[in-house]
Amino acid sequence: MHRIGGITRDYAWGSPDAIPALLDFAPPGGPVAEMWFGAHPSAPAGVDGGARDLAALIAADPSAMLGDDVRARFGDRLPYLLKIVAPQRPLSLQVHPNVERASAGFDAEDRAGVPIDAPHRNYRDRNHKPELVYALTPFEALCGFRAPRRAAELFAGLASPLAEKLHALLRSDPSPEGVRAAFTCLLDRRSRPSPQDVRVLVEACRERLRSGSTSPRADSTVLTLAAAYPGDPGIVASLLLNPVTLQPGEALFVPAGGVHAYLGGLGVEVMASSDNVLRAGLTTKHVDVDELLGAVDYVAAPPIRTAPEVFHGATRVFYAPVDDFELSVTDLVDDEVHPLPGRGPRILLCLAGTVTVTSADDEVVLVQGSAVFVAAVEGVLSARGTGTLVQADVP
Repeated sequence: MHRIGGITRDYAWGSPDAIPALLDFAPPGGPVAEMWFGAHPSAPAGVDGGARDLAALIAADPSAMLGDDVRARFGDRLPYLLKIVAPQRPLSLQVHPNVERASAGFDAEDRAGVPIDAPHRNYRDRNHKPELVYALTPFEALCGFRAPRRAAELFAGLASPLAEKLHALLRSDPSPEGVRAAFTCLLDRRSRPSPQDVRVLVEACRERLRSGSTSPRADSTVLTLAAAYPGDPGIVASLLLNPVTLQPGEALFVPAGGVHAYLGGLGVEVMASSDNVLRAGLTTKHVDVDELLGAVDYVAAPPIRTAPEVFHGATRVFYAPVDDFELSVTDLVDDEVHPLPGRGPRILLCLAGTVTVTSADDEVVLVQGSAVFVAAVEGVLSARGTGTLVQADVP
């Protein structure tokens, strides 16, 4: 087993103190939006005090580190990335591509000579990026499209020409194609509304909220987004999307192609090992509307809340409908030895307390904020102590 150190990401939307408080380190004085624990080339975790990184450790002996099964399915790379995420303000309206689109896009940008770290590059790897977020605090998000008829109802009666146009599109075609037409109308550079058009619709939502709105949550979200990103068409797009509130201990799965935006909270994320993000708004980062519109799944569906299965009493396992990852959360309260689920390469992160993790040949003590990479050859694990562990592994 190898101790690893996470890599912080200072995106502007991040809380300055939520992750430092959770993982017990001094706030650096700016936003700490995410902490990464993985081997993605853009930010591999440091190993054993930083002498090398996790990607190099795996590359030195992929058979021992990953195991033959994982290598056969994913090659000589760790297939997942574990993160802590802490949005203090809404982050971008975005979608993650599927494998085919990511691979084609990566190769096209390579042929065009776009540097891998260029701010305007869309594809930083060839992988898809489905993800699962597990809430540590109440966690607010928008995820996937509402039913077209329900979305049309939200635009009905608003004193806004833009709302009238979107209402007509959805009423005339209450199908995925109608949703596509409305979403494209908002974002495509040839039809996107002006900032003034957006402001008029925002004020109409504000007035509806004052007057006793039948959709106060949707209208309040519009006002929240307008305060953060005034004039952005993504504000209006929020009325097309499902609102989601996760309570602590609940999880949400976001598939490739699923439009989403995280609004606020603190959570654990596990995802396919990728940094591919296609943005359409609510951001100061690079936006590629055409690429995003081609990657979106327009079928209306409720958010995918993932219920856990209980493993030996102390552990809840959240199985995602993909082969790249699963997440488990172990709460130890009795200082007894408990088996841990999972196999192959694993990353364990201690969120609270002191926990001793044991394999057949090794033992490591984890305290709040410390993490360890467990190679496939370590085999079955157990834990004892009092505290909380999260673990990412491969199904």
